[in-house]
Formats: sequence, C-alpha cells, structure tokens
Amino acid sequence: MAKKKGDEKVNQTPQSDNEEQNFDEEPNFDDPEGFVDDITDEELLADLLEQKPKESDGYENVIIVDGCPQVGPERLEKLQSVINKIFSKFGKIVNEYYPTTETGQTTGYIFLEYSNPQNAAEAVQATNNCKLDKQHTFLVNLFTDFKKFSDIPKEWEPPSPQPFKVQSDLQWYLMDPDAYDQFLVGIGTGVALQVWQNTLPEPVILQERPNWTETYAVWSPLGTYLATFHWRGVALWAGPKFSQFQKFYHPEARFISFSPCENYIVTFSPNSDRGDDKKLIIWDIRTGQEKRSFPPPEEYVTWPIFRWSKDDRFFARLGADMLSVYETPSFGLLDKKSIKIPGIRDFCWSPSDNVLAYWVAEDKDVPARVTLLELPNRTEIRSKNLFSVADCKIHWQKAGDYLCVKVDRYSKVKKDKNDIKYSGMYYNFEIFHMREKEIPVDSVEIKEPIQAFAWEPVGSKFAIIHGDAANSCISFYQVNTGQAPTLLKKFERTFNHLFWSPMGQFIVLANLGLTGGALAFVDTNDFTIMNISDHYQMSGIEWDPTGRYVVTGVSSLKCKMDCGYYLWSFQGKIIRRVNKEGFAQFLWRPRPPTLLSEKQQKDIKKNLKKYYSQFESKDRMRSNKASKELVAKRTEQMKKYLEYREMKTAEWAEQKPRRLELRNYVDTDGLDTDPTNTVEEVIEFFIKEEQTVIE
Repeated sequence: MAKKKGDEKVNQTPQSDNEEQNFDEEPNFDDPEGFVDDITDEELLADLLEQKPKESDGYENVIIVDGCPQVGPERLEKLQSVINKIFSKFGKIVNEYYPTTETGQTTGYIFLEYSNPQNAAEAVQATNNCKLDKQHTFLVNLFTDFKKFSDIPKEWEPPSPQPFKVQSDLQWYLMDPDAYDQFLVGIGTGVALQVWQNTLPEPVILQERPNWTETYAVWSPLGTYLATFHWRGVALWAGPKFSQFQKFYHPEARFISFSPCENYIVTFSPNSDRGDDKKLIIWDIRTGQEKRSFPPPEEYVTWPIFRWSKDDRFFARLGADMLSVYETPSFGLLDKKSIKIPGIRDFCWSPSDNVLAYWVAEDKDVPARVTLLELPNRTEIRSKNLFSVADCKIHWQKAGDYLCVKVDRYSKVKKDKNDIKYSGMYYNFEIFHMREKEIPVDSVEIKEPIQAFAWEPVGSKFAIIHGDAANSCISFYQVNTGQAPTLLKKFERTFNHLFWSPMGQFIVLANLGLTGGALAFVDTNDFTIMNISDHYQMSGIEWDPTGRYVVTGVSSLKCKMDCGYYLWSFQGKIIRRVNKEGFAQFLWRPRPPTLLSEKQQKDIKKNLKKYYSQFESKDRMRSNKASKELVAKRTEQMKKYLEYREMKTAEWAEQKPRRLELRNYVDTDGLDTDPTNTVEEVIEFFIKEEQTVIE
C-alpha cells in the first residue's frame, strides 16, 4: 500500500541507536517480585461481567400456559391467533412452542417467551385462572416456578419480620383548623387534574399533575380516595401528597362505583379482552385483591349495576324476574339463592337501614306493586298495589325517614306488536312514612308533566317542578307526622332542575342547557328569593359539603365557548369567576358524616351567638393579613422598580459622551422636553347640528 505524504514526513524524524534497540526487544509484562493482586474481577470488569451469559438466562421470560384447547393441525393456526391476541398485549412475544402428539394434536399446554421478565410476570398475574370459554380455563405459571416449588425445604422456617411501613394519614384533609374544603378541577381531554383548597381570600393549589387520568376522576363517597382511569385499570390516590394508594388491573375500565363505607370498589370494562367473566369485578380497596368477578349484564342497565346497602353488608343486582342479593365478605348469594320476583323493574336501598324498595309492573289483571323488603330475613314490611301504572321512580329521603315513589299513570293505553302508547297521563307521589307504625302512605296527585323531584337532604320538605318546559311551576311540600303532605309555596317560574343544599333549607333553582343559565337562590324557611342571576350555558351545579358555597360550571365537553366555573355564596352572591380553556370537570371533595349527635348539633345552633365574636375576629385577622401581604407585595415591587430605574438612569448618564460623539457633539437629550420644539395643532370637526324653535 502506498504511504501518504504526511506519513513520510513523520517517518523522516531521526532516531537514535538506543531507541532502535528498545523497539527490537520484547516488552516484559511480568509482575514484579512480591506483587500482590488485590483487585477483584467485579471491580475491574464490572460492566463486562454484567453481560456474561448465565445458565438461567431467558428462564424468567418464559411462561407455561396450561388448559388450552387440544386441536389438530387444521385448527392450530386459529388457536395461535387467539393465544397471540390475548397474550401479546402484555409485551412482545419473541418465541412460542406448541407441543404436539404423534398425530399432530396439541397437548393442551404451550410455552411463550417474552422479551423481558416484567412482561412475563404481568401476563401470569392477569391471565391465571382466566376463562377462555366455558370448557377451558387458563392455568398460567412462570417457567421458574417449577424449580422454586421443587426446591421447597423439608423443614419450615418462619418468615423474617418485615419492617414497619408508616402509612400516610388518609384523613389529613379533615384536620384543617378553619375547615376549608377542597375541590378537584379537570382540564382538557388529557386529562390534567388540579386539587385546590378553598381558602380565603384566594384558593391555594395543593396538587397539579398533567395526564393524571385518561378520561375523568372520581372522589370516593367519604372523600378518602381520588380514583383515576388508565388503559391498564384504575388507580386510587390518597394522603397529603396524593401518593398512589392502590391500583386495580382491569384494562379499559370505564365505570367504577364505591361501596358506601369505602371497603370495596366495582370496576366495569365493557370492551375487556380478559373474557366475559372478568368484565365486572369487585375489589377490596385496602388489600387490592379481587373478591369476585361477574359476567356483564345481558341487556342494557343503568350504572351502577350493583347497589350497596348502607353498611356494605349486602349488595344486589337486578335480573330477569329476580333480584340477586349478595353478602360480604363471602360475596356469595344470600341464602345461596336469588329472590324470584316476576315483573320486577327497579329497586333502591334505604340510606339508613337494610331495607330495599322495589316495584313490579302490572301484568294483565294483576296490578303494579311497590314493596319494602327487609334483609337478611326477607320480610315484606309494607306493600301497596297501584293501578294503571306506566312507570315508577323510587326516591329515598337522605335520612331514610321517608320514601317517595313517583308513579306515572295513564287513562288509556294502546298496545301494538312491539310498542305501548299511553295517553291521558297524570302523576302520583306516594309518600311512605318509614318511622311510623305500619308505615302509612299518603298521596299527592299532579295532572301536569313532571320535570324534576328532590327531597330536602336534612328536613321533611320536597320540591317538584311540574308543567310544560316553557311554562313550569315549582311547588314545595311539607311532610308531617300523621298528616298528608301540605303545600307550602308555589313559584310560577321556568326552571328545569333542583339543587338542595346538603344542610337543607336553601335551594338553587336552575335552568340548565345550551340556551339556559338562569339561577334563583331560595331560602325555604320563609321562601324568600335571596337573589336571581344567571350563568350562560352552564352545564352543572355543585354544592360544597358544608352548604356554604355553590359552583356553576360550563364544561368544554358540552360547550366550547366561555368554559370555566363561578363560585357563589349560598345567598347567591358571586365570589369568584374563573375562566379556563378546556375546563371539563369540577368536584367538591366529600366529607364523612359528622360525629356529633343530634343533641350536640342542636346545642351548637342554639348557642351560635357565643361564637360570633371568635369568627369575626378570625375574619378581621384574615383580612388584615391579606391586606398586609398585598401592601408588602406592592412595596417590594415598587422597590425593585426604583432600583431598576436608578440603574438605567446611571447607565444613560455614562453613555452621554458616546451619544454626543455619534451626533456631532449636538446635545439632543433635552429636545423632547423643550417647549420651543413642540408644535400645537388644533383640529376641529363637525359633530352634529341642532335646531331649536323659540316661540
């Protein structure tokens, strides 16, 4: 090979005879006498030793799937496509092996190898004991499990104690000295979530995370947990830092519901590939364990599918001519059988007792019926027959003292082959007095169409919106012991929704919808309309748990313009307007029931004037603190501005010689302030002309 010119120049450097002799001698790599090698291979070749092949390499990536269908060569390709569809969603399958007999029929078990051990472990956890069909259930294990089970020691050794893990305070939000409530704001379809504390004078953000959920978020009934939705399942967050408390693997879960005491959570994934038996799952919240799974309902039903008793002891679901009641913690059918109720249409648990109300549709000459059933003894404590019934809606009062059944009745009915048409509709409200002997029933009849009904949460009043959508009325009734409901007040105003305060007494009448937005704040003690206002195109209203504040919002899911929320006092005074692009959700954080007895609450209300001075002093201190903080902030801003101005003024003065040099030594600094250099110009233009006739 020809040498480069540069190489020739380098080689022309003269060398001494000694250097030539040194190059001819072989180098000596022997250690000196007495040398001790104290460097280990791990220290010297750590990066290379990590790549050293091991005998067990790849074993952790392999899973064994037993319980597969045994098929011949002609159906092997179809079996492989089904297996790949189920197991490939946990990771890339790099190798697969289907053992066969001499005749070419599969043996019922297969070997799958993933690209890493994490994917293999996830596949085992998700698919073990999962049903492929009625005759085949997967039994999935890691390949390394066989060695682990074969090496079990003959003598049992007690497990070593685990270090105590301090759990974060799940009720920390209830310890705020000023009892400030928290609320959740969802933004965009990402979805970013913000958790705020409703402090005064301005709210404080506690937590903000982008892409915290993929669809929406939900508070648990007592406010302990925040649930978010993800492709792989549902996650619960809790504690002061909203750290992950629990996660439930249920791919593409879209609906969840909590039990009232937050012991269990139900997840529903309509499009899950884990099999029909894994689409509806009940989990234990504390342990994260799956308690039981159910097939999806055969026909369309409203969510939640399972409805819980007030103490988490029972949960029930509606079936075809039957009611299935399950008990915890066994999660089996109560008395090992469902309750057969031909014609049952709907049911609802009492919020205070293990009593459920259900109604049965009429059938030929058999009238419709509303029944109160006490569990677990299955005793019918009250029943009432109803005639000419088209539909019923069950409404429990929050304290469980009263039950209202709204009955849609007809005068005439016309039955076609696949359709039933009713005419001459009128409406009854059957009021059951649950705390009275033999549970008497009163009735309120209204001839006009019903737009809305709502019980007062704390109290014995209820409100009804009746009439046409364009010309409606709001009627308020009082339920008294031993008496029929009495009409208290009737407003002739056009509203379509009712929102009672959680503490009772106050109610917001609203007109929701794209063309709505009207609001009326009413005190039902004397039916004073405290304020009338509006929030154009509002899509929802939320009371805070204490009944002090109301939020109206315009969600970007309903309307793309003017998205955001308004904060009002219970009297209808606007406190804050917040416009947020992409605003999608607003939820107050719930509070658990008070630990005070009714007598203690009454004593506090009776002696409330004693606490006025304390509250007023706190308000003054808070106001003064806010004023001081504002003054201090403005003072600091003014100080920074003056320092900046002085610095720039000094810099301007230092640059004056250079300016004079650039401008031929003509001082132009004062030209703008010299009155001789200004020209005043007066412009007159015609505005209008008026003529006045004087007689």
